[in-house]
Amino acid sequence: MDSSLPPAEELVLVDRELARLDARRAQLLLRRDWLLRVLAPRVPAAGPATAPWPAPVPPRPEATPRSTQNVLLTLGGVLLTVAALVFTLVSWGTMGIGGRSAVLAVVTSAALAAPALLLRRGLASTAEAVAALGLVLTVLDAYALHRVALPDTDALAYTAVASAVLAGAWAGYGAALSGLRMPVPAGVVAAQLPLPLGVLAAGGGVVPAAWAALATAVLDLVVVLFTAPLAPRVTAGAGAAGLGGWALLTGLALSLSSPVRGALLLLVCAGVLLYLATRHAPAAVAAATGAGLSGIAAVGGLLRAVVPVAWAVPAYALVAVVLAGAAWRLLAGVPALRTGLALAGGGALGLTVVWALPPSLVGVLGPLGRTSPVWSGTHTDSGRMLSGFPATAPLVLLLAVGALAVVPRVWARCGAVALGWALLVALPVSLELPYAAGLAFQLLAAATGLAVSVRPAVLARGLVRPEAPGTSGAVPPGAVAAAVPAEPASVLAWLAFGCGLTSALSAVALGLDARAATFAVLGVLAVLCGGVAGYGAGVRRLVGASAAVLAVAGLVGAGAAAGRLGVAVSGLVLLAVPAGTAAAGAWLRRHPVAVVVEATGAGVALCGLGLGVAAGRPALLALGLGLAGVIASATALRPERRTVAAATAAVLFVLAAWVRLAVWGVTAPEAYALPVTVPALAVGVLRRRRDPEASSWAAYGPGLAVTLVPSLFAAWTDAQGTRPLLLGLAALAVTLLGARFRLQAPLVLGGAVLVLDGLHELAPYVVQVVGALPRWLPPALAGLLLLAVGATYEQRLRDARRLRERLGRMR
Repeated sequence: MDSSLPPAEELVLVDRELARLDARRAQLLLRRDWLLRVLAPRVPAAGPATAPWPAPVPPRPEATPRSTQNVLLTLGGVLLTVAALVFTLVSWGTMGIGGRSAVLAVVTSAALAAPALLLRRGLASTAEAVAALGLVLTVLDAYALHRVALPDTDALAYTAVASAVLAGAWAGYGAALSGLRMPVPAGVVAAQLPLPLGVLAAGGGVVPAAWAALATAVLDLVVVLFTAPLAPRVTAGAGAAGLGGWALLTGLALSLSSPVRGALLLLVCAGVLLYLATRHAPAAVAAATGAGLSGIAAVGGLLRAVVPVAWAVPAYALVAVVLAGAAWRLLAGVPALRTGLALAGGGALGLTVVWALPPSLVGVLGPLGRTSPVWSGTHTDSGRMLSGFPATAPLVLLLAVGALAVVPRVWARCGAVALGWALLVALPVSLELPYAAGLAFQLLAAATGLAVSVRPAVLARGLVRPEAPGTSGAVPPGAVAAAVPAEPASVLAWLAFGCGLTSALSAVALGLDARAATFAVLGVLAVLCGGVAGYGAGVRRLVGASAAVLAVAGLVGAGAAAGRLGVAVSGLVLLAVPAGTAAAGAWLRRHPVAVVVEATGAGVALCGLGLGVAAGRPALLALGLGLAGVIASATALRPERRTVAAATAAVLFVLAAWVRLAVWGVTAPEAYALPVTVPALAVGVLRRRRDPEASSWAAYGPGLAVTLVPSLFAAWTDAQGTRPLLLGLAALAVTLLGARFRLQAPLVLGGAVLVLDGLHELAPYVVQVVGALPRWLPPALAGLLLLAVGATYEQRLRDARRLRERLGRMR
């Protein structure tokens, strides 16, 4: 361990080393425990306690007897099934009718009788495998019977009858041998086919087949609800879901082409699902949801048949709202039905809302797709983007807003706010209102959103906390919140604020179509955002203040454009905005929005100066930099802004002077450096007076370097001797002042520049001398110099140490 380190660093190293040793010790202890566990079984039980070589550990089996047995039985059953298939399909034709009948009867009988004997001996797994083979053989028997004895029978009809016979036979076989688990579920699977296939065989078509599937699903539900064994219930439940879903989808498709027939099928499906919801608790919510969707599709399809095409989707939305509202009001005592039907209504209403959103999207994004020039008077035709779209879309949004507004939950109020804003935006597009009306609706949407963001408690009234698990969900009279909690109100405020700002941006884009509209929109938005800045809270107040400043800047820029002042002059006009924000900041003082207002004004100033740069008129740019410097200087008079504003003003004035010098064609670096050096040195003198302990590098280093370094570079490229002479005199004066007042920065900077300037004067002569010397002489002189330095190394170190100490004592 290095003891020469400071105590704090040495302590860190010691802690780090101890942690590493602890980690290594823990690893070794874990390894030791593992080795002990490995070696422990090898020690003989009757041997000494310290046996030198433990006995080998026997390998652990990788499979249990039960799993091995199941694998063997499964493989055997599969192989026997394959053999039976090959025999039936390939070798069947080589035997006569008597032989075929005898083989099938003997093999099937043996396969079905063997499980009884196996169960008596306790071989349940073997009995299951042989029984499975017997069930497969019965299917093959039915197939062989159709191929040999009944080849002219209709395949669908024969399959329906055969599946019914097999379903009954397998169920009876499983009931007789209750120790077998497979036959009864297999019978349930076979029972799914007779009715649908029989209807199709009779030429009933898709709709009667759907009714047959629904009837089969009802029988499956009977098995689910009124039988005890789990396996048949699960199998019947899967069959009911599949066939019932088929019937439901058929009804939905039928409601589009034949509403009456589709409504009848859907209503029967809804009744079956409602009965299931009341009798089977695990599936209650899902069944009630399916029943609700079926009812909405049925009634909505009937309404769609009697109303115009444009009113079809609103009809479905109305049915969904009525169903959800009725379920929520009337079924408070049945929470599963209430929840499922409300979910069905909400889901259907959500689908209709998605259908109704395109006009809102066009209303917001349409003005951004501008193809005509600004103030051209040409307006974007949003209606052409939605050619043929029904004008009833806002009605769906209105229904959704009303339905969500009465639900005392935060998510519902948020949905109502978002859809209410979408409704305002969609109205001018759907109704194809003129330009002025569309602009008015955009401003109305912006004003509404910003107003709600300032006073969100208006929309948060009546909210209740989420229901506790197991409660009915009813809202008792005393449960309404007397005082609105802060979190729901904040969520509503942010959502409304985002909607308002979105409409504000869209209104600005739309207002660029006409000059008067631009001024009107920006003026209204300046007032609205100013209201948010004055009466809002938190970050929304700050964003509102910044938006208000930007709106005012837009007004100023629009005025300059209307006056055709040109790009450069418009940039100068924009500087009125930071001047105003600086005055507003001085008036607001410690107000939370003061910093944001001034920062936004500074950003506008940068944009104005950027316009001066883009215009390519340096004279006006210099004027703009000077005006910005004046504004920054005025801001620096305030104590709380002095540090940043003073530095900014200095930079702006220097840049203004440099641009003006460039306009005058001045190329001498001193003309650019001295305007920086003089105030920098003056600031350094004032600082040293207030703080005598301040370093000379901080006080005088920047000011001296700004002038001396560029002049030095210019002197090295100056063919005449005037600049090097003047630079040498200035460097000598700086060096002498540094030595006189014992200041490190002037001494070092002045001395370094003086030496380099002198080398510049000697450089031509040195080059001439070096060119006249033999080529071997420079290496020889270098070697002698190294020897001399080496011989007096210690003396040189002492001299360098003394010089460093002397410089260190300076400031």
